[in-house]
Amino acid sequence: MTQKKSVIQVNVTLDENNIPEKLEWQASDGAQDISSAKAALLSFWDLKSKETLRIDLWTKDMQEDEMKHFFYQTLVSMADTLDRSTGESKMAEDMRDFCFHFKDKLLK
Repeated sequence: MTQKKSVIQVNVTLDENNIPEKLEWQASDGAQDISSAKAALLSFWDLKSKETLRIDLWTKDMQEDEMKHFFYQTLVSMADTLDRSTGESKMAEDMRDFCFHFKDKLLK
């Protein structure tokens, strides 16, 4: 059986102080054409060190309110991923409850 591969490319344009001005990404299999973004949170599980490696990026024009929504939506999606990947429905639901609390406190 032939394995299918896809490359996900992230392009970051930096200013003279190495602060992201522009984020663009695309997937080589055509699933995503070049798309602009204001923020990205990438996490990778390192097999050797058994820890999470992260790249957190946001452009200097990302508004605070946008970042708050981005975090809320990211947390909800993490709860959904926990549920799908482990079957830990109760813990995922507890996490979603926290997300709604987080949203009420953060997005007034």
